Amino acid sequence: MVNDFTGVFSSELLWSYLIKIVNSIIVLIISGLVIKFGNKYIDNLLKREREKYIRRRNTLILLLRSALRYVIYFISSIIILSIFNVPVASLLAGAGIIGLAVGFGAQSLVKDIINGFFILFEDQFAVGDYIKVASVDGVVEELGLRTTRLRSFAGEIHIIPNGEISQVTNYSSGNMRVMVDVGVAYEEKPSQVIDVLEELAGEIALEKSEVITDGPTVLGVQELAVSSVVIRIWAKVKPMEQWQVARYIRQRIKERLDERGIEIAYPHVVLLSKEGSVEETVVK
Repeated sequence: MVNDFTGVFSSELLWSYLIKIVNSIIVLIISGLVIKFGNKYIDNLLKREREKYIRRRNTLILLLRSALRYVIYFISSIIILSIFNVPVASLLAGAGIIGLAVGFGAQSLVKDIINGFFILFEDQFAVGDYIKVASVDGVVEELGLRTTRLRSFAGEIHIIPNGEISQVTNYSSGNMRVMVDVGVAYEEKPSQVIDVLEELAGEIALEKSEVITDGPTVLGVQELAVSSVVIRIWAKVKPMEQWQVARYIRQRIKERLDERGIEIAYPHVVLLSKEGSVEETVVK
């Protein structure tokens, strides 16, 4: 008789746990569907943003998806614990006491999250921007509420807590300025060199019209250096194109000055011997 009762009790208990497991699986499936359709809704919602907000689209998508995922995970966990008759209220109360105890040691975490909000809503930088921050530079791969992930040109991943970001240099926000200085020998006439460089600037403007938005413009003599007359050229280019355009301008200047026989300054000294001979030596 006892064996029969034990068998019945075990079967009922097993059946009860089986029902709870099935209900938990259903909760997980529904949670996955909510996350899936929620992500699609977020994508469609942000596609309607005006053009000036497109730059922040990828960043907002990542943040909203992350927030949605954590909220659904939390709610699903509470429901599953309730299914298994776990005293959720007691757990939450205990978690609140523990949270209060460790809250004093979590100031850096709070600082990271608050700074993350300001970075996002002040549009300091976004996913895909090339920035320099905390003595490192790279392309923003992920901007979270607590950390920012950068990938350098060499491929390293830098994970920086948002609370440590006190100054940001953004190389991808708006048109960038290119400054190129060329030093010519004092024997050359500055007006003649400027005429040659202005002619070249017009050619470069046509050759790089897809990336140059203004200029290049020859500003004139920038400095009378020790061994050269420095002439400055200025231009505005699209974001992330400033380095390539600056290299191209320097190359074209060197080629054009060589064609016109204009000497680019380099440090050298003239040595006079007792016999009266003259010897020119390059200073290295």
